[in-house]
Amino acid sequence: MTPDSEIRRLLDLMPASARMRCKLVSRPQQAQVITYRPALPWGDRPIEINFRLWSRLDTRERDLLILRAVAWFNATGLIKLDLYQGVTVAGALGTVLQFLQADAVGAIVAGGLTAFGALQVWQNTRGVAVEVAADRHALQLAQRRGYSEAEAAAALLAAIEHVATLERRPVLEVNDLIRTQNLRQLVGDPVTPNRVA
Repeated sequence: MTPDSEIRRLLDLMPASARMRCKLVSRPQQAQVITYRPALPWGDRPIEINFRLWSRLDTRERDLLILRAVAWFNATGLIKLDLYQGVTVAGALGTVLQFLQADAVGAIVAGGLTAFGALQVWQNTRGVAVEVAADRHALQLAQRRGYSEAEAAAALLAAIEHVATLERRPVLEVNDLIRTQNLRQLVGDPVTPNRVA
């Protein structure tokens, strides 16, 4: 498997909308198998892959990891019109206005409102609920590619555990542990992993 041929295969697997927005990048120096971070709505969504480690995964695991990355970008869009983003913007504007009026108490209150709204936005883009939602959406995308829900869940579950091994992490992180528990329920496997963060 060469990086170029695998990138072509992964692009074919991805939904058409993701092909236009996501950019697959070879990062042989990174310690992680695959990394991605929230992107601005008008920018590319880079998905960085260490193909040396990536090649050690089963094809189904690779399929589910890339579909999960696409699903994660959809679940973590930073610019969405919701209550907390409105609170953050209003608080920031209020802070600037109170600062210009030299009202220390008003600036502190508006700054606190900004911090509260920003914290909620951060949790809505990084919390466990977003991670689980991205997994569920990835399973839906996989079903459009011919996987059954149980097959896709089993492949994603195996991928999470296999990636931790390849990255030499002795324990699963808390988010990964919760994700694996949810996937085990879909697969019908009651076994709990021994590795806990």
